[in-house]
Amino acid sequence: MALIDNDKHIISINSIAELLSAKARTLKMYEDKGLLPKKGANKLYSLHDVKKIAFVHYLAGINRVNANGIKFINKLMYEHMSQEEVEEILKEVEEEFQNTPGKEIYEVESL
Repeated sequence: MALIDNDKHIISINSIAELLSAKARTLKMYEDKGLLPKKGANKLYSLHDVKKIAFVHYLAGINRVNANGIKFINKLMYEHMSQEEVEEILKEVEEEFQNTPGKEIYEVESL
C-alpha cells in the first residue's frame, strides 16, 4: 500500500481554491459548468483531482479558454491520450503555473 492514496477524496473545493490562489466561487463555477472531475460521495476531491482542477483553472484563468474549449481539450486528453501522456501535460502545466505571477492569472467571472 502506498504511503499516500492520491485517489482518496479528502480535499474540499475551498481548500483547493486556497492551494491555487483562486476564489472558491470561481472553482464552483467550473464545477457547475461540468469542467471538474466528479466528486466523491463525501463531496470532496482527491489529490489526483487537484491536478485536473489546476489544469482547468490554468486554461480558463491564464489562457482565457471558454467552457466549451475546456470540455473539448479534456475530451481529447482523457479519451485519446494515454495516462502517461496526460500526466506529462499536467506536470508541464503545473510547472508553468508555478512560474506565473499571480497578477497574470485572471479570475473568471463567466465562461
